Amino acid sequence: MPAPNDVRINPSILAADFVNMAASLARIPGADFVHVDVMDNHFVPNLTFGPQMVEGVQSTSPVPLDVHLMIDDPDRWAPGYAELGAASVTFHLEAAKDPIALARRLRDIGARAGVAVKPHTPVDSLFEHLDEFDQILVMTVEPGFGGQSFMPETMPKLSALAVEARRRGSEVWLQVDGGISESTIAHAAEAGADTFVAGSAVFGSDDPDAAIASLRALATEHSHRHSR
Repeated sequence: MPAPNDVRINPSILAADFVNMAASLARIPGADFVHVDVMDNHFVPNLTFGPQMVEGVQSTSPVPLDVHLMIDDPDRWAPGYAELGAASVTFHLEAAKDPIALARRLRDIGARAGVAVKPHTPVDSLFEHLDEFDQILVMTVEPGFGGQSFMPETMPKLSALAVEARRRGSEVWLQVDGGISESTIAHAAEAGADTFVAGSAVFGSDDPDAAIASLRALATEHSHRHSR
């Protein structure tokens, strides 16, 4: 598992070739995690993978899974994804009845526990509980569909989380998802992100693994600026 202070690039399989998933996954050996979006057509207006698909990806992926649940009632359903062997399971703060209890349950099963917030959801309520989570995902687009444009207005919220994490000595990972590319990743890194979900910027490239390396280099450069 990567160290807490590393820059992580997690390609989203929403942008991969679903028909040739194993071949797509084989093209990203340099990824830290594979990001898998689970949508239920209720919490967000789209329907994607369920447990069986995630289990199939898990069995063929050369890197661990970072599962992002955009679903209702994650308190009930999220533990099942951890039990499938996902390395990280992220649920939405807006959907969970008891986020801290759910995060503890995921950790007990053996997964990293993540909590996600939509672009307009405040994060202040998380400040006192940063260490209850292994990852906080700040959505940089409205969740539901890939290929949307990055929302720079989400960066102050990310910066606030980064400042609070440093102040408290927390090693929580700060993830961004939505519109991440070579033209936006520096902005997110400077705001404090260390974990980046990229879809079309990776799988839309002729050489996905080279695209990962390029994104990582940009994020690392600007993360170092942020930390000085």
